[in-house]
Amino acid sequence: MLTHLSIRNIVLIEALDLEFSRGLGVLTGETGAGKSILLDALGLVLGDRADSALVRAGAEKAAVTATFDFGSIPAAIAEALGDADLELEPGEPLIVRRQLRADGGSKAFVNDQAAGVALLRAIGPALVEVH
Repeated sequence: MLTHLSIRNIVLIEALDLEFSRGLGVLTGETGAGKSILLDALGLVLGDRADSALVRAGAEKAAVTATFDFGSIPAAIAEALGDADLELEPGEPLIVRRQLRADGGSKAFVNDQAAGVALLRAIGPALVEVH
């Protein structure tokens, strides 16, 4: 379950921290309120293609961090992490971070260990459903 989303220097957002509690999470708002920006930021930690245009004007880099907590680790996530030589202990949160540079570079981290975007794409569907 997504418990925390931290966004830094993405499009119009300088800094935003969102906490989520158990149950259904819904983003609503007027046209132009920023829902798409939040979804684009979340997409970065789920392995979407990085676009330097997402970096806020005047900033050198942007970052998105998402924290997930599980009662038990989903098998698909445990398998993908194992294939990448990463482990997640029962009860330990999964922290996925993605950094973008204004010059187009991108880095991904899973629990503070460097990870490939392919890993984010592999675990993303088991982390969040967007409708």
